[in-house]
Amino acid sequence: MTQTQTYQTPDGRTIGPAVMEMKNITLRFGGVVAIKDISFDIREGEIRAIIGPNGAGKSSMLNVMNGFYHPQDGDVMFHGKKRGPMKPHQIAKQGIARTFQNIALFKGMSTLDNIMTGRLTHMKSGLASQMMWWGSAQREETANREVVEKIIDFLEIQTIRKTPVGRLPYGLQKRVELGRALAAEPKLLLLDEPMAGMNVEEKEDMSRFILDVNDEFGTTIALIEHDMGVVMDIADRVVVMDYGKKIGDGTPAEVRQDQAVIDAYLGVAHDE
Repeated sequence: MTQTQTYQTPDGRTIGPAVMEMKNITLRFGGVVAIKDISFDIREGEIRAIIGPNGAGKSSMLNVMNGFYHPQDGDVMFHGKKRGPMKPHQIAKQGIARTFQNIALFKGMSTLDNIMTGRLTHMKSGLASQMMWWGSAQREETANREVVEKIIDFLEIQTIRKTPVGRLPYGLQKRVELGRALAAEPKLLLLDEPMAGMNVEEKEDMSRFILDVNDEFGTTIALIEHDMGVVMDIADRVVVMDYGKKIGDGTPAEVRQDQAVIDAYLGVAHDE
């Protein structure tokens, strides 16, 4: 399949051309090689999982994709154009948002206010009009609040909209963090272990929301996740890393039957 080809998933979704291409990426920290000569792509409309054991380089790869790290070798291509070093606000304006392995919320602020911070790149009015809250600033905040309220309804967190997030259970804090990322209206959403530390019910809820974000918003998603049951259920394609190298790449069914992946990570082949 070429980078510009499209295909249909078994459930009828259309997967488009490559949104992001990682070409021969190598990332070093001093003498330590975190990522070694890895290439893969992420296609428009898909859910792309990155898996591997601890220390495989998954979070480092996500940080390269997010522009936080710049690789020593290789190129990051975004919509067909080579991307150089960029600042976080520039990445956000490109339409890339992410969540973090360790929750990064403003614990003393409410759910509503935390999600509102995701709208910062959409705020255009000047400081003076914002301080006086009139004219364009008033209209802008009203429009941004409407977007945030829709996200709150979508994530079914209406009852905690005014609750300080530091008082929320872990699973709900993860949902609020997802809401903040969605508030930026990303075209590419990067999720770093979105279900880490969750119980079974919370994982089921988060899986449903990820699928709904992909389906209803048309958001392309790349995620790191250790729960193989979740990965096999929601991912369209999976790339497998081990000690900074890529050892597998394909559909969930292809990956779980790949002997190199079984030996390094899965341990046993799972029946269909």
